[in-house]
Amino acid sequence: MSNKTDAVSLDIHTVIRNRHSVKHYDPTHHLSQQEILSLLEMASLAPSAWNLQHWKFLAITELEAKEKLLPIAYGQRQVVEASAVIAILGDLQANLNAETVYGPLVQAGMMAEDIKSSLVGQIEFAYANEPSVPRDEAIRNASLAAMQLMLAAKATGLDSCPMGGFDAAQFVEAFGVPPRYIPVMLVAIGKAALPARPSARYPVHETVIWNTF
Repeated sequence: MSNKTDAVSLDIHTVIRNRHSVKHYDPTHHLSQQEILSLLEMASLAPSAWNLQHWKFLAITELEAKEKLLPIAYGQRQVVEASAVIAILGDLQANLNAETVYGPLVQAGMMAEDIKSSLVGQIEFAYANEPSVPRDEAIRNASLAAMQLMLAAKATGLDSCPMGGFDAAQFVEAFGVPPRYIPVMLVAIGKAALPARPSARYPVHETVIWNTF
């Protein structure tokens, strides 16, 4: 990454405590393609069910594309002011990734062929027989990548904002998203022009149930 971000290195506790959803960004701040790729590489290290990596990232960086997105996102200005908006897409056909995920492991001697066959069988059975699996896994696992992206951004001195407020059907049409993918959220990334609004959290003892209800 360039010197704009690689000088910032924070411990994970600081990153988590300092990450807030920023709404106002410096529109003059630019992220290079390589900087965005570095952030997305970190996001791609998120865990995923069966390691199928149920995500696809649509990086929206050009002003024309941002302006097209603005009304779809109900006029939220961070769409055009942020350095980039990453559309987090969930893969409804992530089961098709199994061969490319497991094949190299078998070839490298890191997985037995029968283990691979068993895993592929589990995956295909779930996707063929459990109607909720494709959508649930797409959203669940893509959301893990989205959170990891926001933490990676904060760790490099950037700010972010997850956005669920957009018209998913219009987004699919406007940006030519194939039917294999479902829009999960938008993540604005850039340099804050104004700090995030303070937000409170429930005390943790109010949100934890030990062992059973």
